[in-house]
Amino acid sequence: MSGAGNDFVVVDNRENIIIEPHQFSISACDRRLGIGADGLLLVEKSDHAAFTMKYYNADGSNAGMCGNGGRCIAKFAFDNDIIKTDSFIFEAFGFDYRAIRHAPLLYELWMKNPIDLKRDQNIPFSDSLYKGNYLNTGTDHSIIFIEDNQQLGSLDAIDVFKIGRAIRYHDVYQPIGTNVNFVSKDGANRIRIRTYERGVEDETLACGTGSVASALLSSLRYGFQSPVSVMVKSGKTLEINFEKINQYEFQNVRLKGPAETVFTGVIDINNTFRLVYK
Repeated sequence: MSGAGNDFVVVDNRENIIIEPHQFSISACDRRLGIGADGLLLVEKSDHAAFTMKYYNADGSNAGMCGNGGRCIAKFAFDNDIIKTDSFIFEAFGFDYRAIRHAPLLYELWMKNPIDLKRDQNIPFSDSLYKGNYLNTGTDHSIIFIEDNQQLGSLDAIDVFKIGRAIRYHDVYQPIGTNVNFVSKDGANRIRIRTYERGVEDETLACGTGSVASALLSSLRYGFQSPVSVMVKSGKTLEINFEKINQYEFQNVRLKGPAETVFTGVIDINNTFRLVYK
């Protein structure tokens, strides 16, 4: 499935077909020896919600909530009759997320209230000093505004892999590191972003929680009002709605955007594990 270009292998795992998801994710997400994806999404049982979403990065790690994945798994659940209503609650990482189906390819998520806002962080390197910001929107995000870092040049010219990887592993964000979003203003209430994702360890075509973090910081940086439109690397646009409580807090944050099934198929689990352990 694809959420604005962020792609996922999605499996109905309510009967515990996948018993070693970390290793299955590594093999299934391999773009040369597996199916190929940014991450793995599993639908599992919940004792109080419609289902539980489990998410694993392409390297098998858990790195927190995935907004694009949340929309995709909501569509998967609806299309496969796991749920039968246009509005429902699912569980992920100990939090209940509300999903809304607006159209067959358009879904919206009510996100967690963001925490740990840090503005105007200095991120020093031997040959440069980057000015960044930080916000946790279900997972860790560094937000680097192009206008505050003229040495980066244009958004299109940035070496996202090289610079994003360096910031992702910088001492400022240790011990667990961070996702890194490069942001440029693109008009009134509109931004463009490029994202280096932790766990994928590369630039991705979209990042939902990164888009949320970038939109909320842009509301502070540029005075934007809700909703903020975010154009991601794939060229798709996500819409972020929110209520600003003050200069440090937000509530009622919502992520709206496309979710689609690219293809369905069958994978040999035994053969997949042989790829892992070869």
